[in-house]
Amino acid sequence: MSPTDAELDAVIRSTLDDRGLTYESPEPGRFFVELPGTKKLRTNCWLVLGRHAVLVEAFVCRRPDEAFEEVYRFLLRRNARLYGVHYTVDGEGDVYLVGRVGRHAVTPDELDRVLGQVLEAADGDFNPLLELGFASAIRREWAWRVSRGEPLANLSAFRHLVSDS
Repeated sequence: MSPTDAELDAVIRSTLDDRGLTYESPEPGRFFVELPGTKKLRTNCWLVLGRHAVLVEAFVCRRPDEAFEEVYRFLLRRNARLYGVHYTVDGEGDVYLVGRVGRHAVTPDELDRVLGQVLEAADGDFNPLLELGFASAIRREWAWRVSRGEPLANLSAFRHLVSDS
């Protein structure tokens, strides 16, 4: 017998509470979870209870400005090493992680594994995605900040992209 919506809602809620994650539940079976990172300071992730599975969806970054082929090649290769989720792009080209956890598989350990994978991928792949898809914008931002004497601390990971740093 499949778990009820109320039972799954309770499992998800208690798992998020036990892991100390910040979340909102605008209605039963829908959770907007904030996963704290280091490179990508926060990854917002939806957990949505569906008829056959819990949908997992997290925004990673907006549509790349450049080097689309390299970005998409990176995403496709990375998909081969991900657990429970995969990269996709929406109609605008924005990058997401999506997946499904079957209703019978929704346990605290499985939710922890899938959310951990979302965080590891979104946070760990964030700088490489920015380097590939936004290198020119990063260089422009660096030059603008230097010209105005603005701080460069949050761009320091991209210093190697700037030739005269």
